[in-house]
Amino acid sequence: MATPYPVTFDVDLPEKFERPHVFLRILVAVILSILGWPFGLVYLVLPVVAAIFVSQKGGEGYLREDGPRVTGWLRWIVAFYAYLGILTDRFPSEKPEEIVRFDVQTGGTPTVGSALLRLVYSIPSAFVLSVLGIVSAVIWLIAAVMVLVQEGYPAGLFNFQRGILRWEARLLGYHASLVEQYPPFALDTEPEPAPAV
Repeated sequence: MATPYPVTFDVDLPEKFERPHVFLRILVAVILSILGWPFGLVYLVLPVVAAIFVSQKGGEGYLREDGPRVTGWLRWIVAFYAYLGILTDRFPSEKPEEIVRFDVQTGGTPTVGSALLRLVYSIPSAFVLSVLGIVSAVIWLIAAVMVLVQEGYPAGLFNFQRGILRWEARLLGYHASLVEQYPPFALDTEPEPAPAV
């Protein structure tokens, strides 16, 4: 049996979506597109931030002292992505942990060099995610129309979108040097198994 990846993400399909949230998402998407997609820059900035923290505290110090805080930042970002992607109707204001399940089991021995090299190592995943992003955009449009018409959309489309965001969440954890292992090169669309207690 394969060992689960140390970054987990999941979100539940709401029974019903609220129509006004679709209009809010469209407004936010338009604003972000005008600004040049600043949240896309997160993938580029995270390795640099991790390298700075590692240079100040060492790899173990970074994971121990800053790991929980960085995980919290990533949880909020992933919850925001889930909201924009029509995976949830709840905007991540104060408690993103109530919206999505995102956890990182930190590990490894990050160095400044390894943190910065993640920008290069992740190019294959970024390329595949870009291609899948085109399909995801079409599904997003279909989901938005379906939510406006019937306040929901099929679980198959939801699962695809969840799989895309799971891959992105794993890549965020990797870019932040919170985990050593490269994210699986797979579109996992099924619900995440419950964590072992």
